[in-house]
Amino acid sequence: MATSFVDKARISVRAGNGGNGAVAFHREKYVAAGGPDGGDGGKGGDIVFVVDDNMSTLMDFRYKRKYVAGNGADGQGKRCSGKDGESMYIRVPRGTLVRDTETGAIMHDMSDGKDFTVAKGGKGGWGNKHFATPTRQVPRFAKPGLPGESHDITLELKLLADVGLVGFPNVGKSTMLSVVSKAHPKIANYHFTTLFPNLGVVYVDEGRSFVMADIPGIIEGASEGAGLGHDFLRHIDRCRLLIHLVDVSGSEGRDPVADFDAINAELHEYSPELAERMQIVAANKCDLCGGERENIERLRAHVEALGYEFFEMSAATHSGTRELVNIAAAKLQELPPVIHFEADYVPPEPVIDTSEELSIERFDDVWVVEGPWLQRLMGSVNFSDNESLMYFDRVLRDNGVYKRMENMGIQDGDTVSIYNLEFVYRD
Repeated sequence: MATSFVDKARISVRAGNGGNGAVAFHREKYVAAGGPDGGDGGKGGDIVFVVDDNMSTLMDFRYKRKYVAGNGADGQGKRCSGKDGESMYIRVPRGTLVRDTETGAIMHDMSDGKDFTVAKGGKGGWGNKHFATPTRQVPRFAKPGLPGESHDITLELKLLADVGLVGFPNVGKSTMLSVVSKAHPKIANYHFTTLFPNLGVVYVDEGRSFVMADIPGIIEGASEGAGLGHDFLRHIDRCRLLIHLVDVSGSEGRDPVADFDAINAELHEYSPELAERMQIVAANKCDLCGGERENIERLRAHVEALGYEFFEMSAATHSGTRELVNIAAAKLQELPPVIHFEADYVPPEPVIDTSEELSIERFDDVWVVEGPWLQRLMGSVNFSDNESLMYFDRVLRDNGVYKRMENMGIQDGDTVSIYNLEFVYRD
């Protein structure tokens, strides 16, 4: 049976295309020559991610992988603009990272609760009403709409927790969470009882609380994909404080010092920054040691020599749990807030197949240039950015567009119209 917890998903999104502008002329009884009145095409719908605090998993994306927004409607006569396409709003849990699948770059961190437009709809084309001039009174052309943006997206859920419980399987992490919060994780005396992260709110006193996460047990090789740790190490990325539980009872014949070093090695292998995160080392199951304290003292000497704070406890008997909660709460007062991942996405320079033929037509002093690859190029260029504009000009020049218009007789001062862009041609 499929697990009900999914923390990673790949989807494709495509915004709507803009509607085409209309070529139309005013027709009215007793009006001999009505002017152009073709309306503009509607804007294509956007793809927008929104935070839903009632969601705790990316399970929905296992069954639906493609998301397409509505196209804008074409313009009509009588200066009627087409209806904008319907935007699509995709709900995700708080803490979800939106990544570009191709580059792995972070596009947005859905932790701040703000909506994020991941793909913008194409602009609607202009109707012929825009192209009337004193010398061009009957423009018989309009602009087609531009295509909407499309992306392959990877969604990655990183839980928002202040404190993360880490350690080998069956060291008492789930028991600890159930004791100090109202969470009810599955608890049993065998390995890998916890198959997905659990969150619990720990109430310290009036007005003070924090979120604790029980992470499935880490084993050697987790950072390389062994066991379950590889899938869930990401969930402690945001934790401000780690409580490292170590079984000191010796009930499974394990060495607590070796266990402690092994877990920290896996954390360092996964993320050196994570390994430097503040840790409290909690020696758990002290109640099973009886009068034998050799393991406790060896672990204490080892971790204190490394600069970690050491604490004795027993989650099963509740011994020391409240004291540990108070210490964690005091540490959190000094630590920065839960980590927010900054976007590092840089839109790649588009790869455009320029082998398709362009259409170049002259209407009086206006040169209308259209074609499939040019349309795709227009949809990817930010004309408010000088570098992007220079790239656009370079593509036109390198592909002989200007040369072709020169051979057709374009004159200095003529207007070049390319979809929603108009500029004056200069020799």
